[in-house]
Amino acid sequence: MVGIITYGVYIPRYRIKVEEIAKVWGANASDITGGLGVFEKSVPDLDEDTATIAVEAARNALLRRNIDPVKIGAVYVGSESHPYAVKPTACTVGEAIGSTPRMMAADFEFACKAGTAGIQTCMGLAKSNMIEYGFAIGSDVAQGAPSDALEYTAAAGGAAFLIGRQDPIARINHTCSFTTDTPDFWRREGQDYPRHGGRFTGDPGYFKHVEGASRLMLEELGKSAKDYDYAVFHQPNAKFPQKVAKTLGFSIDQIKPGLVVPRLGNTYSGSCMIGLAATLDIAKAGDRIFVCSFGSGAGSDAFDISVTDVIESADFNRASAPSVEFLLKNPVYIQYAQYAKHKGKIVMQE
Repeated sequence: MVGIITYGVYIPRYRIKVEEIAKVWGANASDITGGLGVFEKSVPDLDEDTATIAVEAARNALLRRNIDPVKIGAVYVGSESHPYAVKPTACTVGEAIGSTPRMMAADFEFACKAGTAGIQTCMGLAKSNMIEYGFAIGSDVAQGAPSDALEYTAAAGGAAFLIGRQDPIARINHTCSFTTDTPDFWRREGQDYPRHGGRFTGDPGYFKHVEGASRLMLEELGKSAKDYDYAVFHQPNAKFPQKVAKTLGFSIDQIKPGLVVPRLGNTYSGSCMIGLAATLDIAKAGDRIFVCSFGSGAGSDAFDISVTDVIESADFNRASAPSVEFLLKNPVYIQYAQYAKHKGKIVMQE
């Protein structure tokens, strides 16, 4: 029985409102917020990056459960904004949480689904008894060029899921993937910002792959949307997950707990995983959760998850680490100039 042993999230406190970005570029803020369903996004502090966010998320996960870090045999960090082109983020995370030098470690990259690919990898390693525990982390300080559509949503945050066999709080019953060579979003080596195909990234990018993986999952299990208490889909904005949920037969009530993008923005590799964490923050034993991520390029990973009674036992303490809702409260709002400095869009000349 392989599943989620514990989980943790980290979201920076700084925020910028969509209307502040729109004001700088002369855009109509109401058109943007109405079209995207996003009203503000998180911004990293000057000393925060993918690595620091991943470390904090992993540490928060370990606060919830007494797990010996030496038993964590693998650390995988999915991101498209690793601080180094050649220097693994996963090694930094493993060292910071006190894992053994015998651990397996690697950085994953598959646009916004690299974190869920890490979950699948840890599942295989745990199920084959190659490791006792493995950390799968999705962390990003997402990039968007000045005035580009991405700038209104590209946010910062991450989630860490410890995967193992012994008494999981949520059992992962099944997973499957749907992948094609669909170049809807890309960034070449040395380029500061990604490029995208505009509406092309919606269809045949997002919708073809999320629907493809989701329908494949439901067919393989003989399930339908009504068999789940909650559902979480990748959240590049608020409109896409609501549309795909409706198409697949899920209700707004099923996706509402995990739909955090209006107040958070798109945290790329952390997006779907933070949505799952927000759902686990309120889930009860017996709840069933449907999850489907998406990464441009393009592919989706789907998961069928059952919450166990361990989540309500003395072995696991949700209150020991901040919930997603807690991390979204009391933001510190900044203006565009501060945001540009925090994101490295303007730098001081030495």
